[in-house]
Amino acid sequence: MKITSLFISLIFLISACTSDIMTPIDNPFSGPSPWPEIRNERINSLLPEAMDRAGVDVWAVICRENNNDPLAMHIGCENAGGTAVFLFSKTDNGIHSIAFSPIGEATALREVAIHDSVTIVARGESAVSMAGDHLQRLNPSVIALNYSSGTALADGLSYTQYRAVVSALGQQLSSRIVSSEELVYEWLSVKLPAEIEILRTAAELTAVWEEEAYKQVIPGVSTDADIARFLKAKMAEYGVGDAWAPEQNPNVNSGVDRGHSHATDKVIMPGDVIQIDFGIRVFDTWVTDIQRFAYVLHPDETEAPEDIQRYWEVAREGVQIAARAMIPGATGYEVDKAQREWMRENGSLPVMWSTGHPVGYVAHDIGPALGGAQEGRTPWPAALKPIRVGNVFAFDGFYSWEIEGGTKTISVEEMVHITENGAEFLVPPQQDLILIPTRK
Repeated sequence: MKITSLFISLIFLISACTSDIMTPIDNPFSGPSPWPEIRNERINSLLPEAMDRAGVDVWAVICRENNNDPLAMHIGCENAGGTAVFLFSKTDNGIHSIAFSPIGEATALREVAIHDSVTIVARGESAVSMAGDHLQRLNPSVIALNYSSGTALADGLSYTQYRAVVSALGQQLSSRIVSSEELVYEWLSVKLPAEIEILRTAAELTAVWEEEAYKQVIPGVSTDADIARFLKAKMAEYGVGDAWAPEQNPNVNSGVDRGHSHATDKVIMPGDVIQIDFGIRVFDTWVTDIQRFAYVLHPDETEAPEDIQRYWEVAREGVQIAARAMIPGATGYEVDKAQREWMRENGSLPVMWSTGHPVGYVAHDIGPALGGAQEGRTPWPAALKPIRVGNVFAFDGFYSWEIEGGTKTISVEEMVHITENGAEFLVPPQQDLILIPTRK
């Protein structure tokens, strides 16, 4: 009797949900979020150095309801109603912050005690004008605002808000306005030790769930979408979110390369190399990005064919080559170049994707880009930035080859954080292809 796709989907969902019916799950992310305390530490310990590196005296962020700044949660204005202005001034003693807030949110801002002072903006008054008056008194040399053509997270200022700021500052002070792009880069690209430990725990769950998903596969019956549904059920069970667009997380790909995409109803067959690209969001703040690979055995096979095994080993070694190149002071371009040279030496097709990217608050986070060494491509600025202690990366070891209908790429994606001694893996990297037997 033929087993329907719907029935198989139910099997995947039941497998994901029944293991803990009798025993409550041990969920490391079920308690209150540590973000409020970590945010305060980031402002107090990391923002002063970031402002120094960026050459900024004052950073001004405008927040509002419904169309808020992308960095609202990082500075404590995620609950803004009416327009509010948050100023961060560099002083000899660190950072002094002041919020100009409508009365409706001012009490709550004072209670959470993120900022040194909160100035109430009465009804009918303008937070931007009041902040402008304050800046006139401060007379800073450089004022950073959130507009950027290259960094989306630093591009929160609307055109009308910009005009309001210019009007409030006047011609002289307005000439001192710069983009906050460099400041935001310097600040967000470094993660605190406490954040790295949260990411480590989240990465452990991510990798374990991917391995569990492969155990559910029935060759000739299960589909890529079945694997995705299993992982979605695990996410729901633990109450975690998607690391990127929900429709493309996880990306499960047992056929030709599809890039960033959704899992389809393609049936998984013997001889397939399967990719799971998956990430979770924990405490609604930190995200992971890890890939795991499997091979589906033919009935007469007990291991992967020689060519597939070699492709796997080249990609796996590419991970180590890239990791060894990630030392403080090196550039992302150098990391990408080292890995691509290894690919060329071993006969891999070139790939369009960079070796890796920063990860943390979003899957493709702010920080040095591990790329730029693709043939015929000029390295972009982020690829030439130095790697620093506290950076966190998701990165791949590649091997790509031709198959019917296109190419297939093994891209062994792992996560590391940068220490004074170089890259440290958040979870042990995948060493062996996961082998899926053909069930009789």
